[in-house]
Amino acid sequence: MFEVTPAALSNIKDYLRQQKIDSPIRITLISGGCSGPSLGLAIDDAKDQDDEFDHDGVIFVVERTLFASCGRITVDFIEKSTGGCGDSGGFRVSSEKSLSAGGCSCSCSSGSCG
Repeated sequence: MFEVTPAALSNIKDYLRQQKIDSPIRITLISGGCSGPSLGLAIDDAKDQDDEFDHDGVIFVVERTLFASCGRITVDFIEKSTGGCGDSGGFRVSSEKSLSAGGCSCSCSSGSCG
C-alpha cells in the first residue's frame, strides 16, 4: 500500500506548480546521516523496475524491490512548530518495516537536529 496524506499532496502540488515541474516524485532510499538510512523524495523519471502510483494527478514512483522490502509507505507533511529537536516540519516518508528489521526507514525530514 502507498499513501499520501492530503497535507503532503497539497504541498507537493504547490511546489511542482511553482517550479513548473512535470516529472514524477521518486521515493528513494537515502544512505547515511546521523540517524542512518531513511526514505526521501526526489524528482525523477519512471524506470522499468518501478511501481507507479497516481494521487490526484501527481505520479509517485518506487523501485519494486524497495517497495517490497518496505511494506506500506506513507508520505506526510508536518507543519513547522516552535522549539525543540525534530520540530522543523517538512515532509516525512515512513514505512511499516524498519531498517533494523531488514526493511526500510522510519522517517525522513527536510530539517535536521543539532
